[in-house]
Amino acid sequence: MQVHRGIPEQADTASVLTIGNFDGVHRGHQALLTLLTGKARELGLPAVVLTFEPHPREYFSPADAPARLASLREKLLLLQAAGVDRTYVCRFNARLAAQSAESFIDDTLVRGLGVRHLYIGDDFCFGARRRGNFAMLQEAGRRHGFGVEAMPTLGVDGERVSSSAVRAALLEDDLGHAARLLGRPYSIAGRVSHGDKLGRQLGFPTANIQMKHRRPALTGVYAVSVEGLAQQRIAGVANIGLRPTATANGRARLEVHLFDWTAECYGAHIRVHFLHKLRDEQKFPSLEALRAQIARDAETARAWFASHPGHPTEPSQPEHP
Repeated sequence: MQVHRGIPEQADTASVLTIGNFDGVHRGHQALLTLLTGKARELGLPAVVLTFEPHPREYFSPADAPARLASLREKLLLLQAAGVDRTYVCRFNARLAAQSAESFIDDTLVRGLGVRHLYIGDDFCFGARRRGNFAMLQEAGRRHGFGVEAMPTLGVDGERVSSSAVRAALLEDDLGHAARLLGRPYSIAGRVSHGDKLGRQLGFPTANIQMKHRRPALTGVYAVSVEGLAQQRIAGVANIGLRPTATANGRARLEVHLFDWTAECYGAHIRVHFLHKLRDEQKFPSLEALRAQIARDAETARAWFASHPGHPTEPSQPEHP
């Protein structure tokens, strides 16, 4: 999949296009992408996604913006897996926020991306003051010669599938429901970096996953499976949160202790699948108390895997940038 930063002045080819944030690429997104790629193959054109960075809500209200389900890199990997040919990442800034709906249609969709057919969610609005809507796009399509279709809301067991619903399920520790909305277990991907080696000192070495500045959508201690290091996924136990016993810097960390794994993995890009919550994160009175709890967590996670065979042994799929 080709990834482009910004919108070209003039498209080099027509496209079948969809627009959105695609946070988490849940089952509703997947259904939309299936329509997109099917139409693109039918017309012999590239399937194109236009997305924004940062999320508009992060731009307008950073303190109140929702936790991201996926980093930009993770989102691009999921779009690639869905068969998208090109993704344009458009920087959301003051200039874009002030762009009129008419200018967005003429300059971005028609001239910059050469839209031949457009799919949007049924609640999509765009342009300054969110003036643009489905009716405006239909009228523009008649003028410029492109088709417009709205993707109806996808429901699972009577619930609308949305990124907000996935976040709510994770906040309520309902990993099973989150997985039903996503079509897969919730996961976080990232590169393994050097940490403070505290886990090694405690007898439980961990792989530390770079999370940059992202606020996680879930916190606590989990039984997990990890892909990206071996042909099969590796079982383990993970802590995601602020590590209150070890540090007070207020920055979230994801640390994974891999069962029966001794090889170095620094620099590897891995994906951590969250399968079962063991407990909330907590502060311990001493490092010895923390060490004892980690041992209990590892034992509990091993017991969970023993009663749920098959989870960590699914073939690992290679990650592509």
